[in-house]
Amino acid sequence: YRDENENPWVLPIVRHVEKEMANDESLNHEYLPISGLPSFCNSATELMLGSESKAKVSSIQCLSGTGSIRLAAAFLKQNLPNSAIYLSLPTWGNHRNIFLNERFSEDMIKEYPYIDRNTYGLDFEGMINTLKEAPEKSVIVLHACAHNPTGVDPTEEQWKEIATVVQERNLFPLFDAAYQGFATGDPDLDAGSVRYFADLGIEFFVAQSFAKNFGLYNERAGNLIVVAKTDSQAEIVLTHLSALARPMWSNPPNHGARIVSKILNNYEYTRRWRTDLKTMADRILAMRELLFQKLRALGTPGTWTHIINQRGMFSFTGLTEKQCDLLKGKHIYLLRNGRINLCGLNHNNIDYVAGAIDDVVRKSSK
Repeated sequence: YRDENENPWVLPIVRHVEKEMANDESLNHEYLPISGLPSFCNSATELMLGSESKAKVSSIQCLSGTGSIRLAAAFLKQNLPNSAIYLSLPTWGNHRNIFLNERFSEDMIKEYPYIDRNTYGLDFEGMINTLKEAPEKSVIVLHACAHNPTGVDPTEEQWKEIATVVQERNLFPLFDAAYQGFATGDPDLDAGSVRYFADLGIEFFVAQSFAKNFGLYNERAGNLIVVAKTDSQAEIVLTHLSALARPMWSNPPNHGARIVSKILNNYEYTRRWRTDLKTMADRILAMRELLFQKLRALGTPGTWTHIINQRGMFSFTGLTEKQCDLLKGKHIYLLRNGRINLCGLNHNNIDYVAGAIDDVVRKSSK
């Protein structure tokens, strides 16, 4: 995330809590337990599942979202070694590497269709049909909200259909929840898919990251949630996860977890954090709308409504690899699959970026 002036933004409530912590002489640098800071894990889990959740859960602090997925992958390799891993096409570039590093072979890592290349919306038919054919006990990696890299999320009704297939096929979901609050500005709305699965009694993992929604990118604050059938099963899984974490990182870092814990366990601080979070989400939404309006005003060839229909930090623009390469010549850099980080846009550069996109689209279509 970048603010209107292209600078990293330290959330005001985070800055406030850090100052409090710096002046608190009772704090020390002792090791945390292997499973992490309990107050962090508990509050992070409640943020995801809601205070009224009846789910049978346990959780373990991890090294942000990447570490959470890596620990989940290690557990899955140990307990479901022959299961296929299904990733969306496309997905976050690190997903495949994580499972490969846990010795899931290339042929065990499958893909389900996700993006409709005609509309740059969800290819729901392709997705659901592939999941219906997935072997029993396959692991399905799902993005809880603000899908990376497309910004395309299933609707509420589509999530219900996905959950039905998961139950019918006895599949195991692993939710990647790196952007809670960045899709709508409301972390409760953004947790809707996860909470629905929990209410159905489905067993699954949730990999949480607090890099984006708390701005704690380099503090590596993450949480892996276990949703099980019973309390005892959840605790058994936690024991296994702790044993796997011991040789990975031994115990997790404290600073970022303390910040999140202090905010989420204080009503007024949580209110201020939600305001900060909405500030970021609203700026992203404003940049989406502005880029769309600029391209429409320029008469840029093609349909660009997908930019305002997608959600979160990223937009899958539909630009081709050739067009992305041409933009480099104008000092505009995005992934060659057309993904743009909307946080890089602001009122000072939006006209230049829109004009550059218009230019390369027109030139490449000749």
